[in-house]
Amino acid sequence: MTDTVIRALDARDAHLFDAMPDPLGAAEGHRLTRHRPDWKRVALRDGTVVARGAWWGGPDDTAPIVLNWFDVAEGEEEAGAQLLRTAPWQAEIELNLPDGWRTDPTLRAAADTRLAAARAAGYELLAERRIYRWTPEHGLPARPGRLRFGPEPDDAVFFAALRRIHSVTLDAHALRAVAEGGLDRAAQEELDVFRWFPSPREWWQIARIPDGEPVGIHIPAHNPSGPCVGFIGVLPEHRGHGYAYDLLAECTHFLAERGARFIAAATDRGNFPMAQNFTKAGYPVVKERLNLQVRGPGR
Repeated sequence: MTDTVIRALDARDAHLFDAMPDPLGAAEGHRLTRHRPDWKRVALRDGTVVARGAWWGGPDDTAPIVLNWFDVAEGEEEAGAQLLRTAPWQAEIELNLPDGWRTDPTLRAAADTRLAAARAAGYELLAERRIYRWTPEHGLPARPGRLRFGPEPDDAVFFAALRRIHSVTLDAHALRAVAEGGLDRAAQEELDVFRWFPSPREWWQIARIPDGEPVGIHIPAHNPSGPCVGFIGVLPEHRGHGYAYDLLAECTHFLAERGARFIAAATDRGNFPMAQNFTKAGYPVVKERLNLQVRGPGR
């Protein structure tokens, strides 16, 4: 077997990235995603692309925040691992997979090859997530009318709410942040994401029961690819009343009223209550995602 050649790409040879078969349909999934040519890398053997990776970040980011397109040819796990090991970035991997991939032998084999390459490069599974997409043909979800929604200009109010929300959470990313830096770290990471969204700060909303007591928050947002549910969170003392659905319904109406023709959303696979809310609100699952992180001390 000849040696693997790892190449970074630029605008002149970006076409090499598209020279590899795409059994998982990643190209279709990234129709709205802009990948910079200089954040793409390929592994070649005898001039044939056997692994590829496209790192991604927002238009103002100076370094990628995630690797969200990673393909490895069958039997080329080591080439895929070498592609990751030699990259100048160690961003989290988002491995996007078609819904139902576990029961399709061809899709399962393609996914297992990518997972084996990532694990050989020092990555481990952090979360399994369901990805949802609302479109107008699903209809707007009914608003229960139990809560009052409004903006809140003080970031400290959202920070305090996020600390309380993440004190009891099913979200793997929040649990990692709490384990590594406590509730302040988890709340700050969420706030940093909210600020990173290019949508207006004025969209952030607090939900209250009629007497004015806060119940939770929702963040209607746009990411660089379009409208999304940025965050839904209910304060621990108000859980058990189905308020997460109220927040999701309001978030959906908010974005639709501002012209959204689709709304993206996601939740961890083990978060069954939120998954039920997405189904109730007319959000079908369109794909699944495995989030992989670099193994480190204590992980």
